[in-house]
Amino acid sequence: MGRDSSASSTGTSDRTADHFQTRDVVDILGISRRQLQYWAQTDLVRPSTATPGGHRRYAFADLVALKATKRLIDSGVSVQRIRSSIQALRRKLPEIDRPLSELVLVATGDVVLVFHEGAAFEAVSGQEWVFEVASFERELQAWRRALEDLPSSRARDSARAVRRRSQETGSRQARERAG
Repeated sequence: MGRDSSASSTGTSDRTADHFQTRDVVDILGISRRQLQYWAQTDLVRPSTATPGGHRRYAFADLVALKATKRLIDSGVSVQRIRSSIQALRRKLPEIDRPLSELVLVATGDVVLVFHEGAAFEAVSGQEWVFEVASFERELQAWRRALEDLPSSRARDSARAVRRRSQETGSRQARERAG
């Protein structure tokens, strides 16, 4: 953990060991102090506590949320999309206090997918993103069965088309000879 501005000359500090200072968080996560402040001010990720002097202190859960935010941004998700995802998740899952640190989130483009209690869904819309392989396999088998019935139909259609072309060609040749 980092240093505290109230540290004595011996290097000890008055903060508890389970909270991190802003400078610690900046070092740990590789983000700027300004970015961290902006995220707190805009309620994207707020620190768990503050000192009596107003200095922010971040708990481990805050670090997890901040790391998740950074990874989502690095994956191409906009801050606005992250914010709207968090708001939607708080409405859909009121039992979850801190979606960024309590849920598994995955970015795919600017879409945030959430894995919760065996389900996968898009954070904002709530649309499920479950791809059941067994169900798809049944669909594929049904398609193959339907396809087996098609060759005779396709062959008939193909024969008709060939007949039609040959009739058109024959008619045209007959007109050319007559004309």
